[in-house]
Amino acid sequence: MKAFVVDQYKKQGALRLTNQPMPEVKGTDVLVRIHATAVNLLDSKLRDGEFKLLLPYRTPFVLGHDLAGTVVRTGAGVTRFKVGDEVYGRPRDHRVGTFAEFIAVDETDLALKPKNLSMIEAASIPLVGLTAWQALVEVAKIQPGQKVFIQAGSGGVGTFAIQLARHLGATVATTTSTKNIELVKSLGADVVIDYKTQDFETMLSGYDLVLNSQDPKTLEKSLRVLKPGGRLISISGPPDPAFARALGLNPFLKLVMRLLSYSVRKKARALGVNYSFLFMRADGQQLSEIATLIEAGAIHPVVDKVFPFDRTGDALSYVETGRAKGKVVISMPQ
Repeated sequence: MKAFVVDQYKKQGALRLTNQPMPEVKGTDVLVRIHATAVNLLDSKLRDGEFKLLLPYRTPFVLGHDLAGTVVRTGAGVTRFKVGDEVYGRPRDHRVGTFAEFIAVDETDLALKPKNLSMIEAASIPLVGLTAWQALVEVAKIQPGQKVFIQAGSGGVGTFAIQLARHLGATVATTTSTKNIELVKSLGADVVIDYKTQDFETMLSGYDLVLNSQDPKTLEKSLRVLKPGGRLISISGPPDPAFARALGLNPFLKLVMRLLSYSVRKKARALGVNYSFLFMRADGQQLSEIATLIEAGAIHPVVDKVFPFDRTGDALSYVETGRAKGKVVISMPQ
């Protein structure tokens, strides 16, 4: 099968198109023919080596974290899917590799594709959908009437998280550029801040939750818009001790995580608010719940551009510009 691989950890390094062996299908694995995949900043960070202490992939490895496709084979222990099912998913860490024609995925990482979405649309959902779900539903447990500040509202996570927070009954504030104001309003944002001309810290206060995806300076400012007892969940770091414990890291890496987040945790405590880091995980059951919301019309995908498979490198470069509205998807030749 054809696949794009990372030959070595290198900042903005080129991906190489190569022929790879077909994936081995074991017990609870499902072999999926990929119809579409999507590009995330996580892909570029993995290629650059930013996560190699936490996610040490042996080069060469196939990149890619989102998929929509068709089941073509199942392992002997599979009970949830059958050949011909249309599925979508985010393979678990250490088993990623969706920039390819086929992938073997554990059945618990997959869900049936939302019936009202195309393969292209479905491929845009898993990573950002799970990130938003785990932040807003699982960790923050957002309730109707609460106030949620979602940064970078026109990005992949932002476009999904705004819709989910609004569905949960929250009042939603977000930041975006001038040209994307109408987009985020159409998704359900109640308060829209043009980050080029306005300062969110002077406009927001008393918020229950901040979903942070930006730099350390923005994170620190975001702590100050929370009400006492409020929570900031960061998907851009720094990782905290709870994350290190959840991953079962060795004592040295646990210490590193503690030191990296010491300053922000200290500032959060001084303000009477909570800080936590979120690195989303694969979860097919949550994707099933997300599919139900999509089929009900509560959430719809936002796709910026679709690239053909042979231009996967161009798609990754485009995502790295930070100009994408929603997701960038790669269409596989069928």
